[in-house]
Amino acid sequence: MKVADLSNETLAKIKTVRWDRIIEKHEGPFKWESEFRYREPEFIEIEGRWVLLPVEASRHQNITILRAIWSADGNSLTLFLKDTTFDDDMFVSGYMAVCDRPKGEEFFLAVLYHEWFIIEKTEVFEG
Repeated sequence: MKVADLSNETLAKIKTVRWDRIIEKHEGPFKWESEFRYREPEFIEIEGRWVLLPVEASRHQNITILRAIWSADGNSLTLFLKDTTFDDDMFVSGYMAVCDRPKGEEFFLAVLYHEWFIIEKTEVFEG
């Protein structure tokens, strides 16, 4: 799936959605419209489903999904990921995203994208 393949109606719907972020001490909320104006976000495939995060396709090769937690109803996704585009340190490469499926669509859209200090799973936690 590519952003360029979306209908004008779907793209207009996405542009109105607000999303929150805390990245490098810059906080949201922002509208997706700004992402399309100043960057070129692109869908990434995660476990066979399409997800639109506020990152450009050039960064996808540097992204590792550490955890993907799908809601029971299949309409929300919580991600913990590592993006080594700028650095590989656990203090600056971790991100967390919460994504929801827009009504009538088959993809997920980030509504929260925050920096996250990578915390490894240990035997203390189940799963």
